[in-house]
Amino acid sequence: MTTSHQINPFFASRCTARIAGPSRHLQPLFAKLPRAPITGSPVPRLTSLYHHADAGSYGKRSYPGNCGGNLIRDLLLYFKPRLVLDPMTGSGTCQDVCRELDSDCRSGDIHDGFDATSAEAMQQLAGGGLADFVWAHPPYWRQKLYAADDRDLSRAETLREFLDRYALFIEAAAGVLEPGGRLAILMGDYQDRKAGFVPLVYHTKRLAFDAGLRQCCTDIVRFSHGASSGRKVYRSSFIPGLHDVCVVFEKPRTEARP
Repeated sequence: MTTSHQINPFFASRCTARIAGPSRHLQPLFAKLPRAPITGSPVPRLTSLYHHADAGSYGKRSYPGNCGGNLIRDLLLYFKPRLVLDPMTGSGTCQDVCRELDSDCRSGDIHDGFDATSAEAMQQLAGGGLADFVWAHPPYWRQKLYAADDRDLSRAETLREFLDRYALFIEAAAGVLEPGGRLAILMGDYQDRKAGFVPLVYHTKRLAFDAGLRQCCTDIVRFSHGASSGRKVYRSSFIPGLHDVCVVFEKPRTEARP
């Protein structure tokens, strides 16, 4: 029998006081999450709040922005795609997950000269056909720099330039999806030194809707265990973001009526 503990086992509710320099801060050790209902989902642990402290042996943890492969694995187990496109493969995290699940996966990366913002390149990645799932973990604009290539999204000098090129990627991804196919994007907001707070999750949704896609399930808030920012000390005062968001979009099977 499936219990609520199995569905959402990450709970407890304690806080402890720690001394940090001259001031006292309450540091929560555990957060009690809402009880998830029992459903017919093949992956009951996949809820709107996603926690997995162990990143697993997918990709290289030392690679900038590596997100771990557990969420990718659970999405593939849930949606059961036949063909996965991985146009921003990075250190090969999605490839490793697909290899473990024996799923057909085709990958490309800017480090190898693959430009995910090019519709032609995306069509070539799909083999001239259509795919039923695209996974993408794009740069959070210039939070981290990736490739020494001007086409790299993280090299965009302005937010406007980033969003224009990001829109091209989303449109190219939508173009290689079959009707009913899904595009899953893991994205995070962040505080930019010059531009201030940048709501990239909002922009992701706006651009995807403009590309004719629709959101097919709840936002999946992924806790950012192991993020390098958690080991840093900042002089400025701000509210730290401890999560990013996976949004799953779907290409409509029929044209929406006006």
